[in-house]
Amino acid sequence: MKTFLAKKETVQPKWYLIDAEGLVLGRLAVKAANIIRGRNKASYTPSVDTGDYLVIINAEKVVLTGKKEEKNEYMFFSGFVGGESYRKLSLMRERNPVFIIEHAVKGMLPKNRIARQMLTKLRVFAGSKHGLEAQNPVKISA
Repeated sequence: MKTFLAKKETVQPKWYLIDAEGLVLGRLAVKAANIIRGRNKASYTPSVDTGDYLVIINAEKVVLTGKKEEKNEYMFFSGFVGGESYRKLSLMRERNPVFIIEHAVKGMLPKNRIARQMLTKLRVFAGSKHGLEAQNPVKISA
């Protein structure tokens, strides 16, 4: 019996929808990373993008445990000397709640060019409205 290796041409991606309201950020990010990477499929191959598309709604209603809301900070660097700045998670939730989930999922993917391609399959929306009804995403629980 030979080992099955998926090919790019044979992969049939599907669309999934997750409602992030009341979900813990880390657990949601693990589930999302596994879906867009294809780890939930039997045909998973690490060197091929076998993942599915994922739509996440209600990004501003994601929950963090403990005191992470006040303690966690995101670092940004402008590229210039002294251009390092930090923003608290609570401030990022007000300004750009989509960034919180995208950043968490990106950290759970491998650091290579396939992962950058996989990250384009993730669509995050702050509210409950999304413009991807035409793809008929299947709602799943996380």
